[in-house]
Amino acid sequence: MTRHIRWQILLIVAGFALVAVLLAYLGANYTTVLRPGPGGTYVEGLVGSPRYFNPLLSGYNEVDRDISSLMFSGLTRFDERGEVEPDLASRWELSVGASNVVTYTFTLRSNAYWHDGTPVTADDVIFTIRLLQDPDFPGPPALGSTLWRTVTVGRVDRRTVSFTLIEPFAPFLDYTTVGILPAHVLEGITAADLFGSSFNHDPIGSGPFELEQIDVAEDGTVQSVVLHKFRRYHGSRPMLDRIQFRFYPNDQKALKAYQAQEIDGIGHVPIGSLDQAKGFPTLNLLSAQTAEYTSVLLNLRRSELGFAQDRAVRQALLYAVDRQRIIDEVLDGQAVLSHSPVLPNTWAYDSEAPRYEYDPEKAEDLLDDAGWERREIVDDWRRKGGKRLEFSLLTSSEPERQAVAEMLVEQWAAIGVTVTIRTAAAPEVREALEARDFEAILVSIAVPGDPDPYPFWHETQVESGQNYTGLAHRRISEVIEQARVVVGPGTDTRRDLYHEFQGLFATEVPALLLHIPVYTYAVDERIHNVQIGSLLHPSDRFRTIADWWMVPRRVFVSDAEAALP
Repeated sequence: MTRHIRWQILLIVAGFALVAVLLAYLGANYTTVLRPGPGGTYVEGLVGSPRYFNPLLSGYNEVDRDISSLMFSGLTRFDERGEVEPDLASRWELSVGASNVVTYTFTLRSNAYWHDGTPVTADDVIFTIRLLQDPDFPGPPALGSTLWRTVTVGRVDRRTVSFTLIEPFAPFLDYTTVGILPAHVLEGITAADLFGSSFNHDPIGSGPFELEQIDVAEDGTVQSVVLHKFRRYHGSRPMLDRIQFRFYPNDQKALKAYQAQEIDGIGHVPIGSLDQAKGFPTLNLLSAQTAEYTSVLLNLRRSELGFAQDRAVRQALLYAVDRQRIIDEVLDGQAVLSHSPVLPNTWAYDSEAPRYEYDPEKAEDLLDDAGWERREIVDDWRRKGGKRLEFSLLTSSEPERQAVAEMLVEQWAAIGVTVTIRTAAAPEVREALEARDFEAILVSIAVPGDPDPYPFWHETQVESGQNYTGLAHRRISEVIEQARVVVGPGTDTRRDLYHEFQGLFATEVPALLLHIPVYTYAVDERIHNVQIGSLLHPSDRFRTIADWWMVPRRVFVSDAEAALP
């Protein structure tokens, strides 16, 4: 018995010694580091309130778009350069047939599932497109319902769907990014029924997160929405377990919620709240350019604005604007200079296109050469044939937009141009823009994913399209026409054509491009690896959501591995 006890003691001592040796070895050769781990709930504050968790309706409300982007997937999606990449579809093929008929054939992923476990099939795609094709479709025009009505959609087999276009249309792939709806859940629903469907509040999607809970106050307002990770998601699965959205009536309420540690992030920090947000040492601010440009549009079709038809005058007006000063002093640095109607960092952007640097002396020379004389002894305003160089500038009544307009007026006055500011509510400004009821107007123009400028600058769009300036330039129209019918492996051809377009645009100056707004997103330092690039929509800030993490795990690594960045 005593001998048996001695052996047990010896074994225990030997075990401790072995452990000590092992720990000493690990201590000498390995170290522990923190690595991203799964788990955690990220809580974000949004200003506004959700209405429809439906990708066909979410375009009317940024809050809806934010949440729907996490719950639904399209056949394709945009990458950070605005190019289309696979999503629910694993690949697609393009064929051109007789009479230039074009067919796109998409193959769906075999591992794509709806949140209820049902596989995503071609029937779901066809169901969604037929809703878009319905004349009663109530969703935003940007989804391309007019285009879709010209497209023939066909079921090749359970996982293959085809789209046939009667003629080439290069931007077509953009429209395949629309979120797909589940046919088996919405069976029998028509386009006219969409707004009233219970699906909008109890959705089944195929995205990386699925709906877990909606909290509603006694007055019926939605207080929060909780999404949890979908474990059968076909793409990179998030490390976060949940995302909770809480809703606030204004930016100040959202900032106070962060201060009270109720939320971990704020969906958007406007310029007026930046200083306050910067005062929180634990709040990281991330910025990215948005897919729009702010500009002054001159109405080239107004007879009383005859001077605007003179290219030299338009060039002078742009040379006279110190755009960087506007960005620095009015916009608190939250914008970047705009030199082209094609957005920087996209595949079609021409960084070598001519630019207009601030040069008031050149502006004055151009006006002098164009016959607009400045007689400082009289009243300092420029005249030609007895007519004064003057116009009215319409802008929204928002303080930030008014401040930009006031600085423009000040800078144009310095070269002898008289400008009067008119203000109106934002919806009224939009109505005036659509009706072409303005001399000059300060607006922001949203740019689609594909750089196709046809809706904005082609001569056929002057009357009822979005060519609000009334520009009618034959070569610009020809270039645009040629670029939008290039299909297949013709990106280089399209790029060359768009470079020519940007050169022509810079010469003609049909719009006085000012700046590209910057979107600011705020996230607590506890949320790691948050990265945002250029944003087509604010919801694109979730493009890298799979990489975000907040729960660390401790692992042993060699000293050499620990030294790696």
